[in-house]
Amino acid sequence: MKHIALVLVVLAAALLGFSCGGTPQPKDGVYFAQDNDFAPQGGWKEQVVVSVAKGKVTAVNWNGVSNLGVADKKTVSAAGAYGMRQASQLGLEWHEQAANVEAYVVKTQDTGFSKFNDDGTTDAITGASMRVKNFFDLVKKALDAGPVAKGIYAKDGWFFAAQADFDAQTGWKDSVLLTVVNGTLVDVVWNATSRDTAKKSKLVEAIAGTYGMSQVRSSASGTCRPRRCRPSC
Repeated sequence: MKHIALVLVVLAAALLGFSCGGTPQPKDGVYFAQDNDFAPQGGWKEQVVVSVAKGKVTAVNWNGVSNLGVADKKTVSAAGAYGMRQASQLGLEWHEQAANVEAYVVKTQDTGFSKFNDDGTTDAITGASMRVKNFFDLVKKALDAGPVAKGIYAKDGWFFAAQADFDAQTGWKDSVLLTVVNGTLVDVVWNATSRDTAKKSKLVEAIAGTYGMSQVRSSASGTCRPRRCRPSC
């Protein structure tokens, strides 16, 4: 009898560690994941933040940062500068559709969602016609990575700042976009936009090899000295 009772206790403990869908319940905490790089089209690097309390997902935040020197994706979308409203049959902007996807996860607790169409969209979530597969991939990636350690910052979110004007000499206007999760700084994008509208952001130009800093070198050390750099620096 003692052996049988022990087996029952072990089985009960195992069942408590799983949701009704068979997925292990995550530990309480705040989780984060992002794409490995900026997307070739659009220039966005998507991010997700998942909050878990008492073994349940209590909040999800789907957002993104750009390599074009702009604010976070939700802020850009809310300002009407993303352009999904015109392209979507639903007439909803990106941040509005993202909110519907986030709400679905909190309501259903289905972090292992798999009802995707071939193009990554789904017919199972009301109010979302955009591709959602990458979002759920990132949710899984975040939960697999474990909670983000508590950091020193008092407020979580996305924080963007840019110079008020273009630099008189270089023609560039620097910007920075910070991502803070659970008080921890998890991502920084330092970039700049140009007065010359034919140029893309400083980050994009540099990666493409068209920024020009590598050509400006000191004859003494072979490195670029900030005081001697020409406007391309």
